Amino acid sequence: MKKWLTALVFALITPLAMAASTVDVKNPYARAVPPGQSNSAIFMMLKNNSAAEVRLIRAQSSVADAVELHTHTMDQGVMKMRQVSEIAIPGNGMTHLKPGGYHIMLIGLKQNLFEGQKISVKLYFSNGSMSVVSMPVKKVMVGMKNHSH
Repeated sequence: MKKWLTALVFALITPLAMAASTVDVKNPYARAVPPGQSNSAIFMMLKNNSAAEVRLIRAQSSVADAVELHTHTMDQGVMKMRQVSEIAIPGNGMTHLKPGGYHIMLIGLKQNLFEGQKISVKLYFSNGSMSVVSMPVKKVMVGMKNHSH
């Protein structure tokens, strides 16, 4: 009975352990914003260690009322930000979340984000895994003209 129970526990835990380690998060950071600004963004590199595509499907953080996945697109010469339902990470590949591309929006900040602080975000993936990522808040200078939401 003991061997059977050990085998059952191993069979149940192994897929969870594998899913938890599928995507590595590298160089995460949140954008510092002036006091009183209600929105910010999070950037990072996501590395998929499996052969199958994995998608980032949701993010959550206690520092904002809403956390959304976004990208930028050019529409008639105007850069526009759009919410997306997921961000694909190709099998054995990487996806960069960066200014002017895919990113995670923090909407309705509950606190000011100053350079040097640390915040955390939960990332939820299509394979059932979830990562809690702690990251620094950094000052990011990006000149994006004609930006609309």
